[in-house]
Parts: sequence; structure tokens; C-alpha cells
Amino acid sequence: MVSNGASIAYDSSFAPRLGGMRPPDGVLQPGAATELVSPDGRPTPNFRRRLRRIPNLRNALTIVTLYAQTVAIIWLAIRIGWWAWIPAFVLMGRAHAQFAALMHEAAHRLLFSSRRLNDLVGRWLLGYPGLVSTDAYRRVHMAHHRREFGPEEPDLPLYQGYPITQASLRRKLVRDATGRTGLRLLRAQFARQRWHDPRQRRVLIQILGVQSGLFTVALLTGQPLAYLILWLLPYLTIWRVINRLRSIAEHGGLGASDDRRVTTHSVRQGVLARFIMAPYQLGYHLAHHVDAGVPFRSLAEYHRALEASGYVTDEYQYPSYSALWRALASASPTR
Repeated sequence: MVSNGASIAYDSSFAPRLGGMRPPDGVLQPGAATELVSPDGRPTPNFRRRLRRIPNLRNALTIVTLYAQTVAIIWLAIRIGWWAWIPAFVLMGRAHAQFAALMHEAAHRLLFSSRRLNDLVGRWLLGYPGLVSTDAYRRVHMAHHRREFGPEEPDLPLYQGYPITQASLRRKLVRDATGRTGLRLLRAQFARQRWHDPRQRRVLIQILGVQSGLFTVALLTGQPLAYLILWLLPYLTIWRVINRLRSIAEHGGLGASDDRRVTTHSVRQGVLARFIMAPYQLGYHLAHHVDAGVPFRSLAEYHRALEASGYVTDEYQYPSYSALWRALASASPTR
């Protein structure tokens, strides 16, 4: 887990590579010190201890429910008929977002208090089914938390350059929706050179083993297309769109700073956004970056404490994802 307790020195040479979405200085005043949070947003010791409790049984039930939901969507699509495959296809893109959100929780070792159980579930039940190495993800993701927009920022190409034009964002989303982004990433993940490293080779074999298991289940039930159309294809298309839209809504066009409000956007969470874009309270991303050791079930409470202290204000927070996406795509075309 990452601690944000120490001040971070950033390399200012990275600033010109980033965009222009930094909030105006006037809306970034320190919050008021309260019983729950300090002026810089960090939780007070007692509040932090409460926030950091991991509800093991509830999290186990959440994973069981996710699997039951996923199987139910596929079963209903097969049972109802071909036309039901269309909404099921979209919902399975959301399912990939759910698997990724819980895998992210496991990468922070916040899913179960037992480290061994956390990593076992994170790899085999959440990461590998979604074609992700949880351990590799953890390594690069921790670099993201140590220094957002720093020299080791793994997602800098995804975040930099905003605001962009509507046409540019549309081209990116078309590449995502048609599977080109997903195929490119999949080819890179299974590139020949990766097989030369014993550790990477072992993980790739494990991922392929899980995918083969899923395909075998589809074959044994007489529905081989269910794996291809309702699992692999949504991963390559719908999930890539969701992932880009949520990722740029988290950090698009921002820059390096000790103030997490400069590195991370904050967006009001509506019902539809929580359902599709940011399941499991993933949308409370500012709270997650102020203290990355807070489990997902506590993020909403933590965010409310940040609002009550004035650390998060209406002037700073976007009212919806659509408002933020419009701002991210507000650059004028150049002639």
C-alpha cells in the first residue's frame, strides 16, 4: 500500500508535456481542519483507522455476486435468443470494468486483510479472467501513486495533451470501440520477447490457462461463441471505451503537484456513472489519491469529509462526467 504522508519532489521538466486542465489557484485553498481531516485532506489518525478497516466477508460476497451476475447475463442471453446478445454484450463490457475495479483493490492489498488470500483472489479470480497480471499491474500502478505525472508515470501518454479537440477524442474512442486499441495492447502483452523472461512466461501461461478454461466451459455447454462474443470481444471494445473515458476523467490534462487536487479530477457520482463508469466507488478518485490505503467501501464517506472541510468545493468538482468530458474535448481545431 502507498502512503502519501511524505512530501514529493517532482521533476518540473515534465510540465510542458502535459495539458491545461489544472484548476485555477483560487479554488485550491486549504480545507478547514476538522475532527476527520487535516487542511491538506489527509484523514486524522482515528478517522484513518476507521476508514482502513477491511470487511473481508462483505468483499467475498461481492466477488461471489459479481460471478453470479456475469454468469446470469450470459445464461439469459443464450436462453432468450440472439437479440438479447446485444444488451448482454454491453453489460459484459461493464462486467470487465467491475473485474478490473476489484483487481485494482487487490493490487492495493485492500480486498482481504490476509495478504495471501488477497493476492490469490486478485490473480486467479479477478486479474487472469480479465487478461491482466495483477502483480505486474501492481508494480506500475504503485509508480503512478508514488509520483503522479512523475518520471515513472506509466499512463502519461493517456493523460497528457488535454484539452484536445472533439475530433481527436472521437478518433480515440473509435479506435477503442472497434477493437484496435485492445488488439494492440493484447499483442504487446503477448509479444515474443516477453516469453523469454521466465517470470513473465509463467504469468502469461497462467493467463492463457484461465482463458482456455473459460473457453472450455463454453465448449462443454455447447456455446463456444459465448466466450468469443460475450467475454473476449467486450474486453477488446466496450471495456476499452469505458477505461479511456474513466481514466481521462481521473487525470486527463493535469500535472505534477503535492496537492492531489492538481493531479486528480473530482466528479460528482450519479447513479448511471456508478453503474457503468465507476463501479465499487471507483469514482471517488481524489479521495483514493489523497490516501491510497483507504478501501473502496470507505471512499464515499471519506469524500464527504473532504467536502465538509472545504478541501473539495463545488468550484473544483465537476458536476458530471459529461461536463468533464466536454471540458477535456474543448480545444479549438488548429488550421
